[in-house]
Amino acid sequence: MSFKKIFAAVDESELGQRVFSQALELAVGDRAQMMLFHCVTVNTMGETAIPIPVDLGMNVELMDRAYQAQRLRLENEVKQSSGLLQNYCEAATKQGLQVEFDCKMDGDPGHSVCEAAENWGADLIVIGRRGRTGLTEAFLGSVSNYVVHHASCSVFVIQEIKAEK
Repeated sequence: MSFKKIFAAVDESELGQRVFSQALELAVGDRAQMMLFHCVTVNTMGETAIPIPVDLGMNVELMDRAYQAQRLRLENEVKQSSGLLQNYCEAATKQGLQVEFDCKMDGDPGHSVCEAAENWGADLIVIGRRGRTGLTEAFLGSVSNYVVHHASCSVFVIQEIKAEK
């Protein structure tokens, strides 16, 4: 089976590097196009997106400063992610591939991956899985699990390598 449009959901982690490497190997072998994708979420930074009403006695100036700080952190995250994607893109271009990248801000990365891959016309999504199970998966969710169950194309899941105890 060969693929023509490979969509790789990457991040700055070691697992993200493995996802990129595997997607690149597949794309080179099939001479496929590549889309490199990263989703920046407010949750990634440990911030809440819930507005606090000013009438609860909150200082308007403090609220404004907190909002500005959150906005700056988010802008920095997007800039950093775009740089990462650009580096991956250059590495793929050196292999003679047609490659592009996209970085989205969204609250639901699983949905963003599925939607972006479908809009781009991907026939394969390569994504990493950190191996969360049980309550951890219930509370934090699993992007890879969501993508496997909702993607409109094939999904190749790269399992994170756990350090031996």
